[in-house]
Amino acid sequence: MIASVFGMELRRSRTLIGWMAALSVAYAGIMTLMYPRMAESNDALQAYMKVFPKEIISAFGMQNGLSDVGTFFNLYVFSMLWPVVAAIVGILLATRPVAADLDRGFLELPLSARISRRRYLLAAIGTQFVAMLVLTALTLAIIVGLGPLVGYPFDAGRFAVAGVLLLASGCAIAGVTTLLAVVTLSRGVAGGLVAGVLVIMYLFNAMARIDTSFDWLSYLSAFRYLDPVDAIDTGAWPVQGLVVFATVAVGSWLASLWTFGRRDLIA
Repeated sequence: MIASVFGMELRRSRTLIGWMAALSVAYAGIMTLMYPRMAESNDALQAYMKVFPKEIISAFGMQNGLSDVGTFFNLYVFSMLWPVVAAIVGILLATRPVAADLDRGFLELPLSARISRRRYLLAAIGTQFVAMLVLTALTLAIIVGLGPLVGYPFDAGRFAVAGVLLLASGCAIAGVTTLLAVVTLSRGVAGGLVAGVLVIMYLFNAMARIDTSFDWLSYLSAFRYLDPVDAIDTGAWPVQGLVVFATVAVGSWLASLWTFGRRDLIA
């Protein structure tokens, strides 16, 4: 029965995953094609960046220069594209099986079958994980695949390490949204809270980088831990980020399963 529910959730999610995958591949591919121009213009870019205050350079994580592989892809792909894609997919998939389906009266249908609430939600959580895995893999595959074509064969192993961090961050977003959807039974409230908190976290991290007196704010921001630069440049595992995101994701999903099993769905 759980396999049937999992298959149903995947079918319901295929359009969203497909469009987000197309967007990710197209955007990441375009940025990869642009990288050689950045690398070849390194001297001009370095001179141009000297015009900006050091605080601004730090706020956008450009200390190593835009010709640096890790800095370039972190700035133009993993900081701009991935949080948006992960938030859209995480919010839509995590709020649908409980909050949205309850609101339109669909939830009663699957729960009337011989499957427990927790197994039903577990199948939905599995769909969230698969969606994040597919999007992460395709985004990195297009970068690594186009590398040799543009004259820069990027290290697939290092990008894979960065991919694990991206996957964990996406799962953390989905996990927190799932928990909020179960608690509030409202797609709008859960999605709005997650989107709002992500914006605030981004501002917290930027403030901390601009002014070191606000460094403590960065510890409250997920963007502090979403930093794959060293992973791409050196292959170092981002242990701190992985621990934080994995703890949030697994903890939120487990709390969601426990809460959903006891939640009064009529409230």
